[in-house]
Amino acid sequence: MILSNPTKTHHFWRHTFFQQYRTLPFNKPKAKPRHRRKGHKTSSRNRNDAPFVNHVKEARDPVEALTLFHEYLQRGFKPDYPSYAALLYKLARCQDFGAVEEVLRYVEDKNVHCQETIFIALFQHYGKAQLVHKAVELFNRMTRFNCVRTSQSLNSLLNVLVDNGWFLEANELFDKGYEMGFRLNSVAFNVMIKGWLKKGEWEQASKVFDEMLERKVEPSVVTYNSLIGYLCRNGELDKAKGLLEDMIKKGKRPNAITFALLMEGSCLIGEHNEAKKMMFDMEYRGCKPTVVNFGVLMSDLGKRGKIDEAKSVLHEMKKRHMKPDVVTYNILINYLCKEGRAADAYEVLFEMQVGGCEANAATYRMLVDGFCRVGDFEGGLKVLNAMLTSGHFPRVETFRSLVVGLVKSGNLDGACFVLEEMEKRQMMFCPDDWEALVMESCRGDENGSVGEHVNELVLAMEA
Repeated sequence: MILSNPTKTHHFWRHTFFQQYRTLPFNKPKAKPRHRRKGHKTSSRNRNDAPFVNHVKEARDPVEALTLFHEYLQRGFKPDYPSYAALLYKLARCQDFGAVEEVLRYVEDKNVHCQETIFIALFQHYGKAQLVHKAVELFNRMTRFNCVRTSQSLNSLLNVLVDNGWFLEANELFDKGYEMGFRLNSVAFNVMIKGWLKKGEWEQASKVFDEMLERKVEPSVVTYNSLIGYLCRNGELDKAKGLLEDMIKKGKRPNAITFALLMEGSCLIGEHNEAKKMMFDMEYRGCKPTVVNFGVLMSDLGKRGKIDEAKSVLHEMKKRHMKPDVVTYNILINYLCKEGRAADAYEVLFEMQVGGCEANAATYRMLVDGFCRVGDFEGGLKVLNAMLTSGHFPRVETFRSLVVGLVKSGNLDGACFVLEEMEKRQMMFCPDDWEALVMESCRGDENGSVGEHVNELVLAMEA
C-alpha cells in the first residue's frame, strides 16, 4: 500500500514519538563503530522483540505501525535492532520515506547496533522509488549505525545506480572501490558489465571483463550470460557460441539460462530448427532443459502464429514430468488472446488452475483484454470477477474498455459494478477518461440508444 499523504506519518512521528521518548540529544558524539563478533548468538533481549516484530508485520499501513510502536513503548518495551528493522521494512515497503528518515535518525541517536541487511533493503526500496540520492546518502552514513560496510552493500548500491541510469556515479564508485577498502568481487564487475551493455557499449563491457581477469576475479555464469545475451540480441550468434566454448574451457558450466539466450539468438535470425536442436542437445553438455527453454520455443512459435504447435510444446513438458509455471502458461494465453481466441485462452487458465498453478495479475489482464478485443464483454466481466477475488486488479485502460463494452451492450449493472470496484481501489476516471468513454461509447450510435445508456450510467453513479 502506498500512502496518499506520507506527511501524515511524518507528523505523527515527529510530534508524538520524539517529544515523549527522545532520551539522547541529537548532538551527542557518536560511539566508534564496533565490529560484531561472528557467530553472535541471539540474545534474550532479541527474543523479547518477537511479539512486536510479528505485530508490526501485520500492520496495514505506516500510521498503524508507528502507533503500535508508541503503544509498546508506553508499556515499558525496550526495542533492539530486530524491532527497529521490522519497523523500517514496513515503512519502506509502504514508501513512507519521510518516516524512514525519522526512524533512522532516532536509531542513530540511540546508538543501536545495526546489521548490513537493513541498509541493503533500504537501498533497494529507495531505488524502486527513484530516490537514488537517498541511497547514496545512507551508504555514506552506514558507519554511524555501528555497521561495517562490506562488498554486499557496495554491490547493492552499484546496482541501484545502474538500474536508475546514474551510470557515471556508478562508474566513479566502482573505480574508487579499492581505494575505499573494498575487495571488488564478481558481483560488482557483473553490475558494471550489465550497465555498459545496457548503454550498448560492448567495448567498455569487454574492458571491464578484461580487468576482471587481470585482477584474478573469476567470472561467474552470470558474467558470461550477460555477454552472451547481448551478442544474441544483436544478431552475433557465432560470437556468442565462441564465448560459450570459452566458458566451458575455463571450467564454467553453462546453465539453462545460457542455452535459453542462445536459443533466443537463433530464433532472432530465423534459425528456428537450430534453437529446437540446441534445447535437446544441451543435455549432452550436462544441463537439463527447464521451463525457461521450453518457454523460448513457445514464444517463438507464438510470434510466428503457430499457436497449436506452441500448445504441443506445453504438452511435451508435461510428458517429461516438468511442471509449467505461470510464465509458461502466460506465453500461451498471450498469443491465443492476440489471435482472437479468448475462449481457448480461458480454457488454458482453467487447465493451469487444475494443475495447481496460480494465475498472476498478468494472466487475468491478458484475458480481460482478450475478451474485450473480440467484443465478449460478458466474458471479460466473468474474468474480472475471478481476478478481483484472487486479489488482483486490471489497469485503468482495461477498466475503461470493459465499461465501454458493457454500456454498448446495455449491461449497465455490469458497468456500474466495474466503476464501483475501481472506486474501492481508488482508481478513478479523470475528466479526459470520462470524455473518451462517452466518445467511444457513442461512436456509431445512430439511434441514440447508447447515449441514453451513458446518461443512465452517469445518473446511477451520482446516486
